[in-house]
Parts: sequence; structure tokens; C-alpha cells
Amino acid sequence: MNVFRVKRGRGAEGRLAAVSQNDARPVILAVDDAEDLLALIGKALAGNYEVKLATDGGEALTLAAAAPQPDLILLDVEMPGATGFEICLLLKEDPATAHIPVIFLTGRVEPAEQLEGLDAGAVDYLTKPINAKLLLARVRIHLALAGRQAALEREVQQRTAQLEDARSQLIRRLARAMEFHESAAAGNRVARISQYARLIAQAAGMKPEVAELLQKASPLYDIGKMGVPAEVLRKPGKLSAPELERVRRHPQLGAEIIGEHQDPVLALAAKLALTHHERWDGTGYPKKLKGNDIPWPGRAMALVDAFESMTTTQFYRQKPLTIDEAAKLIKDGFGTQFDPSLAEAFAKALPMMRKVRDAYSDALGDLINLDFSPTRNAPAAAAAEAPPKAAPARAAPAKPDVAAKAAAAVAAARARLRAKR
Repeated sequence: MNVFRVKRGRGAEGRLAAVSQNDARPVILAVDDAEDLLALIGKALAGNYEVKLATDGGEALTLAAAAPQPDLILLDVEMPGATGFEICLLLKEDPATAHIPVIFLTGRVEPAEQLEGLDAGAVDYLTKPINAKLLLARVRIHLALAGRQAALEREVQQRTAQLEDARSQLIRRLARAMEFHESAAAGNRVARISQYARLIAQAAGMKPEVAELLQKASPLYDIGKMGVPAEVLRKPGKLSAPELERVRRHPQLGAEIIGEHQDPVLALAAKLALTHHERWDGTGYPKKLKGNDIPWPGRAMALVDAFESMTTTQFYRQKPLTIDEAAKLIKDGFGTQFDPSLAEAFAKALPMMRKVRDAYSDALGDLINLDFSPTRNAPAAAAAEAPPKAAPARAAPAKPDVAAKAAAAVAAARARLRAKR
């Protein structure tokens, strides 16, 4: 019989000890200070369920939190010390036990008392004396209801995860479309931008969920360039005054493209689009916001955008700056272009930003993994696709980590493309 039985002994008068073995059956916790009633409940339920028994509220709370957790609790209302109502409230306040349905056991049938129990979080009442068949029926019904509820919650979680994944994929592809509009040689900007934004947020001490939100929203920050003619974006050299005015409209266009949303990712993306060209000294655009009037995400994104544009080939800059050159210009800009409070965060994040720049180098060209997921067999694929060539005798040694990552990513991307044909 899978049931906790009364065990009397030195220093343990009236306490209960487990004599059951764990199985896959539902677990029922019965709590009552009357041991004869507990024995009856245990006997009635043991044929179909694993049963735990407790004689007081403190023991009930301990067993409710212990593995295996009960799937349902039968709880006496009138017990010495804490009442059943009080124990139920404690169970519902604890996230670890709040999901467990509670059925009250009571000898009272007053409606006011039953309402009090339901208000405390119980799902049902059983009146004493307990009828074994009615007990089994109520337990079976409420376990089935709890199972359906759990299944519905799992389905909602799965659907929510699917929607979030679809949204993330759409954001990445919209950002990718913007890259092709701006440049025929789009590379891995989406991957770099999202990683830079996360690193800056983490280094600035933001909570993990804030850093993740910024990472998800950041690829859309420049989507307003879709509203600027491609010939203007791709024009080498200096822009005319009308062309410059068109380019400066892209933050407002970006916010309008994204629109207003309750969704936190899209709401943040609109804010990034609108404010990433504002400057700390108030000379930015489109609204010439100054200092802390610029939302913090916009201030962080201004830093990310500057680092990306300086270290990547642009039509107006045929040769990108080195990371050290870009870092120096950014450091010089704290207090004028950039929020000075982000200087420490930038310095802290810079080593990892270097690694991101190497890992997502534009040497990979159009062979980009939009999911940004590592490929387990990349090293083997790289070896099969590109056997090493003998280096010239006086050639400078290549950086093995960068070369290996690039070769592995290229080979993996080619393999994925062949698989789709």
C-alpha cells in the first residue's frame, strides 16, 4: 500500500513516516489531525494513488513542497495551530505549490464557511463523515480537471514560443531586406548589431531580460532606410543638401514603419528607430533631444550604430576603421555625441565586441545563417570543403581562431544551401 503510515516512537509521538515506494501514479496529500480518518483516507486511495499523510499544517507544507509533489491536497479545516484556511493561503502564496488543487475536509456545512474556503483558493469541499466512493469520485474529477488545465497551459506556452520565434524570424528578415536595399553586398550586420546591443546592455548593468529584449529589437533600428532611395544610400562621397535631408528622415520613417504596439519588442524597436541618431549634446536628429531626455535604449543604440558603421565598409567610407581607431573616436565622443555614463560599459564590452566582429565578419558575404545558431559539424565540414593550402614561406601567420571560425561558417552555410536544392 503506497501510503504514509503513523509511526510512534521516541521523540516522534504521532508523527508520520514514509513506507511507500515512488511510482508514476498521481500523488495525494491528506492532512487531518484525526489519525483514524487519515487511515481511512489512505486505505480508500491507496489502490489508485500514491498517498502522503500529515497530521498538522507545518508537516503539510513540508510534504507539499517535497518531491514528488502532490497532484492534489485534501486539507482539514479545523486543526490545532494553523487552520486549514491559513495553510491553504500559504500554499497559494508559494509559487512552488500554488498550482496544487486543494479540497477542504470539514464537518461544517455553513455556506459562509464554504465561501471562505473557496476564497482561500480551494476547488471543492468534502463533508465529514467521509464517504469512500464520493472521495474517490471527487479526487478523480479534480485530477482530471487539473490535468486538462496543465495541458492547456503547456499548449499556450508552446504557441507563445512559436509566435515569438516567428516574430524574431520576421524581424531578422526585415532587417536583412533593409541591408540589401542599402547595399548589394549585405553581410552579417544583423548578427553583429544584435550581439553588440546585448553586450552594451549587460555591461551597463541592465537586467538579463532587458538585455535580451534589446537584442531582439535592435535589428529593426535602421528599418527607416527602406524609405530612402537606394541611390542615395549607395552614393559614394558627399551627399547634397536634399539627399542629406532624405537620409535624416529615416529615424521618423522607421518609427512609422514599425508603428505603435503593445508588444514589448516592437515597442522598443520603434523607440530605437526614432532615437538612435539623437546626440547627448542636443545636436542630433530628428528631434534634437538632449542628455537624459533621450531614452536610454536610444543612447545605447547610438553607440552600437557608431561602432558598426565605423568598422564596416560604407559607400562613403571605402575602407573601414580598425576596432582600435573606432574605439578611440567613440571614447572622444563621450559627453558630446554619446552618453558619458556609457563610457565604462563600452570599455567593458569592447573585448567581447571584438570577438563578435571576428565571428560575424563580412568575409562570409551572403552566406549568412539568419538563425545565428552554431553548427555542431562545422569543423568537420570545413575540413572537407576547404583543405589547407601550403602558406608562403615568409607569410605572416594567420589568426587561427578567426580563420577557423570563418572557414567553418562558410562550409556549414554551403552545406545548408546544397541541402535546400
